[in-house]
Amino acid sequence: MGKKNKKETEAPPKDIFDPLSVESKKAATVVLMLNSSEDDILIKSCEALYKFAEKCDENKALLMDMGAIPSLLRLITSEEKTVRRNATMTLGVISAHPEVRRLLRKSDCIGNVIKLLAPDEETLVHEFSSLCLANMSQEFTSKVQIIENDGLEPLIMLLTDPDPDVQKNVVEAICLLLQDYQTRTAIRELHGLEPLLELLKSEYPSIQEQALRCLTLCTQDVDNREALREMEGLERLVEFVSTKEWEDLHVHALLVLSNCLEDVETMELIQTTGGLQKLLVFAAESPVPEAQIHAAKAIARAARNGENCKIFHEQEAEKTLITLLETSDNAQVMGAAALALGVMAQSPICRVTIAEYDGIAPLIKLLNNNNGDIAENASLALANLTTSQMANCVEVADHNGIEPLIGLLNSSHEGAQANAAIVLTNMATDEILRVDIQKRGVVGALVSPLMSTNTSVQSKAALAIAAFVCDAESRSQLRGLGGLSPILKLLQSGNDEVRRSASWAIVVCATDPLVATELCKLGGLDILKEVKMSSTRQNTFSDAALERLLDSTLPAKYALMDCLGPNDIIQDGFYDAGRVRPDGKFLTLEELSKREVDQKRPVLLINCAKADASPPGSPMQTIQSEADLKPDTSRTNLGSKSSKSAMRGGKRETKKEKEERELRERLEAERLAEQEAILNQQPPTFEPPADTKLEEYITEMLVNVGGLPTTREQVDGVAKFVSDKMGGAIERGQLSNFSYELSISQLKYELKSNVLPIGRIDRGIHYHRALLFKTLCDRVGVGCSLVRGDYNRAWNEIMLIDEDDNPVKPKFPPKAYVIDLIHQPGRLMRTDTVDAANYKKI
Repeated sequence: MGKKNKKETEAPPKDIFDPLSVESKKAATVVLMLNSSEDDILIKSCEALYKFAEKCDENKALLMDMGAIPSLLRLITSEEKTVRRNATMTLGVISAHPEVRRLLRKSDCIGNVIKLLAPDEETLVHEFSSLCLANMSQEFTSKVQIIENDGLEPLIMLLTDPDPDVQKNVVEAICLLLQDYQTRTAIRELHGLEPLLELLKSEYPSIQEQALRCLTLCTQDVDNREALREMEGLERLVEFVSTKEWEDLHVHALLVLSNCLEDVETMELIQTTGGLQKLLVFAAESPVPEAQIHAAKAIARAARNGENCKIFHEQEAEKTLITLLETSDNAQVMGAAALALGVMAQSPICRVTIAEYDGIAPLIKLLNNNNGDIAENASLALANLTTSQMANCVEVADHNGIEPLIGLLNSSHEGAQANAAIVLTNMATDEILRVDIQKRGVVGALVSPLMSTNTSVQSKAALAIAAFVCDAESRSQLRGLGGLSPILKLLQSGNDEVRRSASWAIVVCATDPLVATELCKLGGLDILKEVKMSSTRQNTFSDAALERLLDSTLPAKYALMDCLGPNDIIQDGFYDAGRVRPDGKFLTLEELSKREVDQKRPVLLINCAKADASPPGSPMQTIQSEADLKPDTSRTNLGSKSSKSAMRGGKRETKKEKEERELRERLEAERLAEQEAILNQQPPTFEPPADTKLEEYITEMLVNVGGLPTTREQVDGVAKFVSDKMGGAIERGQLSNFSYELSISQLKYELKSNVLPIGRIDRGIHYHRALLFKTLCDRVGVGCSLVRGDYNRAWNEIMLIDEDDNPVKPKFPPKAYVIDLIHQPGRLMRTDTVDAANYKKI
């Protein structure tokens, strides 16, 4: 038998590499494999790196350090789908690291990533490319690159993708892009609002939340809100809020509605569809405090528009907000409700409605809340409620709101300080309430807000000061507590409103001569003069303050204005130190009296001997006024005794009433003790020298001239009396030979002072005689002016009816005359004549 031949096997080709299975345990090795040309190796390498990067952030940074980013960016453009998919997955994961994103921004890869959003790509490619864009959108530079590469449109197209992961990444990327206002316009033009509304129906809360965040940003644009109304988006949002299943997301939906409700058209639409009523019911009944907070804030934001506020009023929104105040135990909810009530209270009709629904009492309770923001919101509501509404002011007082309001004046929250000052100012328009508030120490409490750095607090505190210092006692209290200096500092503020308010406070305070004198000592006159000369800071209020201050301090007025009118009555304590230049400083009598005797012009003093006859505001009465500030302990004790006896005679007081009474008594005792301590620290008051001669002159004039039948006779009598006491008449041309300087110098030496009582001067010229004439006329009751000229000239002018032609039918109006006190005492010269002109000139 022959042998059977075996079939020979074919040998592999010599130029083919035998397959090799390699197991790598180092990420660096796999990164190197990304440079392979074999698709299988690239697919497996990308998959391995994806799993590695997904474990932690450190791995993402490690892959970047190993140089994987350039290879991955090259592979996402691969023609092989699987390679492209796995590379995109890896890139999407590692882009979550900030350092990786920084490197990606430099590589200019945004365009290629956007191409991966094309409709023909796999779902996984869409998911991770959108994830990469969402991560990159966290930086502004990348947002610009995405918009410039037209990345918004493909993202919007993917909002309708059925895959929830794709939807989530896409809506997150769009939400970040919408932070740029230009994108909000683009999304409307690319029809992106409708897909966002559709996402509210998603089964996944995270997608719904991101969609609502997008809508919140979109609705900040007016045109987007209009587009949303046209596609019935408001109804969907209201329905969303009404669905209890989604109550965790109601806060975000309310933010969208809050933006929409700014438009009157939206308010009208939502009212007609019944959505507004649903929203108010939701605000009152929602179990989620945060949702109630945002609902109240939405009402507050929308109600800033007057038309919107009217619509809310028609839907009884005030009742809903008051319900939140009374029923909620969450302080933040109550604060938001108070804010909404405060905004609505800007409308007069809402002020009445809120009071009718008993909304003032719960607001007063919030004033004592430890949270300053809540107290601020409550005080804002009360500030608006009490504006031009006296019934509400009375109700605030009836609910014991005065004490907490005064307490808020020293709050660390500047808004609460300003609001409390407004409420108290509104209440001060009623005299009974004002007196009650003054007794509780409001004047002292307002000093601290005057020193605030906040312009609103400064302005409101100054206005409150003006409202409460309308009587002598409160003005003296303000002066004693050092409140005048802060007001003067506010006159130098760069804020127009602050300067106006401070000026008005000066107008009120300066009606008291003592306070006016103190203001001058503190430099108030210089500050107001500086403000008046400024072209930017001067205003009608500062002018009024300067005028009032000068009217109350006639020495300053005469020194600066060179004229005193018939209504400027010279009182004890007046002095004439000569003309003060506009840029000069006006010195007080005390400062002038401390100067050494010199050869300069003397200071002429008007001051009678009898202190008890001194008119209000004179320096002689300063000590008496200071004594008035001292606490009247007998009156206090009597009040406490009477209150106790009333308790015995009437019904027994409750524990709460007893505590309130004891608190009031303690506060009153502290206030009185504080005032007494301040007064004890004050230096002794300067007393000017008395002028017994002047007192004799006044008495003689009242007896001899005061009873004369006509003004002309009175003027003639006073003029001749003045001339007689000042050295007699002087012939024309002999004035230079009338030696009065020696007499003045001797009197200065005798008194050892530059301040000379006018009654002690026995030889005087124009300015001596004119001052004495004005003083005596004011005491007799004859109205005349005192005018200062140049070179020691001064004269008096008087208005008289011309009766020369026909005494029965005198000529009107009265004409101005100058009284001659030098050459022919008592002679009247018409001001427009040559004689009068010569009399005024040297």
